[in-house]
Amino acid sequence: MGLVTPQPPTAPPVAPPQGPARWLMSRLHGPVYAARLRELVRRITPLLRSGDAILDVGCGNGTLARAILDAPACPPGVTATGLERFRRGGEPIEVIQYDGGTIPLPDRSFDLVILADVLHHEDEPDRLIAECARVSRRLLVIKDHQVRGPLAQQRISLIDWAANAPYGVRCLYRYNTPGQWEQVRARHGLRLVQELRSMRLYPPVVNLLFGRALQYMAVLAVPGASAARGAADASATQAGAGPIR
Repeated sequence: MGLVTPQPPTAPPVAPPQGPARWLMSRLHGPVYAARLRELVRRITPLLRSGDAILDVGCGNGTLARAILDAPACPPGVTATGLERFRRGGEPIEVIQYDGGTIPLPDRSFDLVILADVLHHEDEPDRLIAECARVSRRLLVIKDHQVRGPLAQQRISLIDWAANAPYGVRCLYRYNTPGQWEQVRARHGLRLVQELRSMRLYPPVVNLLFGRALQYMAVLAVPGASAARGAADASATQAGAGPIR
């Protein structure tokens, strides 16, 4: 997810594991992904207002956006659309296909845009951030990794590979430091509303090794958005999504 300083050369695509290794990784992926999904829903839902329109960029099979809509705390009238380079078919939300560069939607089309573990797979992450800010009326939510703590680069690379290799998704192994995330905000004129520099994203044992300080989330007001309006920010803080440095 490196967005500032060039990182080591991109590793070549890794062939998906086969046989027992593929089966084991797929079995482990289920509970880890379910825990991640619950935590992201818990963090994002309090940011919403009645009638909001969500865009989930790099939505995959649309599970996150659907879970947000189905959450008991989701305000009435919220809608969600996904954006992907290739539709997988059978998604539980509407998915728009795009070329991976320009989002084919007008400026300020959505109230909240989500980038959940997408940027570190992008060759041009700054371009995608600019496009997401362009189509947002209010907030951009970035969930990603950060290089922070002992052997952080190695640990993130391992969980990144384990999560993606079974599906043949390439990993660039480029991730930001906390300082680089600050530079990203400044470069795009994004105002920090909330920040999490540590997250309990996975089941306990997995979280000990691959969660906490390796996980990063920022809620950002896009240029031209009104000042963080009290109700959403207050409810988000009450839900435990306030700044954690």
